[in-house]
Amino acid sequence: MEPRITKLAQTLVHYSLPIQPGQTIEVSGFSDAEPLFTALYEELIRAGAFPELRMLPEATQELFFKHATDSQLETLPPYRLANAKHMDASIRIISSSNTRALSSIDPEKQARHTTTLRPWKERLLKKPWVLTLFPTAAFAQDAEMSLSDFENFVYQATFSDEKDPIKQWKALAARQDRLIARLRGADHIRITGPDTDLALSVKGRIFVNSAGTCNMPSGEIFTSPVDDSAEGFIKYDFPVCHGGREIHGIRLVFKKGKVVEASAEKNEPFLLEMLNMDPGARRLGELGIGTNQNIQQFIKNILFDEKIGGTIHLAVGAAYPEAGGKNKSALHWDMIKDLRRGGALYVDGKLFQRNGRFVQS
Repeated sequence: MEPRITKLAQTLVHYSLPIQPGQTIEVSGFSDAEPLFTALYEELIRAGAFPELRMLPEATQELFFKHATDSQLETLPPYRLANAKHMDASIRIISSSNTRALSSIDPEKQARHTTTLRPWKERLLKKPWVLTLFPTAAFAQDAEMSLSDFENFVYQATFSDEKDPIKQWKALAARQDRLIARLRGADHIRITGPDTDLALSVKGRIFVNSAGTCNMPSGEIFTSPVDDSAEGFIKYDFPVCHGGREIHGIRLVFKKGKVVEASAEKNEPFLLEMLNMDPGARRLGELGIGTNQNIQQFIKNILFDEKIGGTIHLAVGAAYPEAGGKNKSALHWDMIKDLRRGGALYVDGKLFQRNGRFVQS
């Protein structure tokens, strides 16, 4: 077994969740990630847990959307809810042999099925969970890297190439605690940059320290803005990769917290379909600040890209209750603004970050 895969499994089991003896843990994902499934199974058994593996061929996802009836798109099988009810925690592994497999699927079908799965996802999120990625050739190609270089990138970002990964995650958590202390009690946030001037409120909201628990890798602090507070406009610097598509050049205009204008240079119809998913899809559910300096390159995968040190991201759709968020939606869609390219973040009128660097208080 590749030692870095073993270390990643150990970090997920003993730090990210952590697992207690006797718990039932579901591990789910596509079969491309079999080496990580195997490492996790071994580590969970060693920890005294009961691992339940749900490892599917990736082709099943495309087959579902091609052949599913309206009933299958709009029905949540009772088994899914029962499964979520009885598991104690879950580990989801992202992997892919073809990241564009769903590019020809009708986005309306994807939106409908996402809405159907919402109660199941909400039940899952009420229990401990962690999401990670297994490096594949398809992801490497998206990142414009060789597979070996991409593997190095992934294991560096997760600290799996370190002697003691958990120690590194705890150190990052401490650094983020200091940033959160500076944001405590904040109200007015302003984001500026090329074709961007957006203001919003975080009054009464909580900033959450994400340091390798729910996301692996992580390295961000995030909150949920006040629902009706966003005013202004923002142009996102990186394409958004969602549902087997790349949406380039997204520009959003907000009034009273709602997206009132939306455009994209590529795949604009898909953007509009997602924003029309439900009433909450046009409001902000998250403001996140990326802090992971081991992630500096955009790779077209939001699990990594939103953590890039020197960036911020805003998600349209569902808010985080743990941050005080109220907005509800079946959508939660992150979009990244690169502050390293002439951007700035102001907190209650004071400069907090410029050109991707935090300003000392």
